[in-house]
Amino acid sequence: MTDPVPLAVVKDLLTEAGGKRTLSREAQLALQHAEATLKLKREDTEKLLAELKELPWMDIPLAVKIVDLLPQFPEEVRLLASRDRTTLDEEQINAVLELTAKYR
Repeated sequence: MTDPVPLAVVKDLLTEAGGKRTLSREAQLALQHAEATLKLKREDTEKLLAELKELPWMDIPLAVKIVDLLPQFPEEVRLLASRDRTTLDEEQINAVLELTAKYR
């Protein structure tokens, strides 16, 4: 199984592909979604993702979700973690919120 890809990377890949050929309807919709919901530029996405990966308890799918959604509140972080059946303590949640606050 491959690792998930952040929205900033998806947007760049689809934009590049759209410059070379006509995108399928599904690819056009994916590009529109990425453009509408994207919160960070690719450079910032890669920096934040690298910082999150340095946390010893962070897994890649959760890190990508955090980068794409930039949670502001502890409840949002808990919700994202619970979708992966991960339980984070207050210290871990605060670490995530501190990192995302730098990029907002």
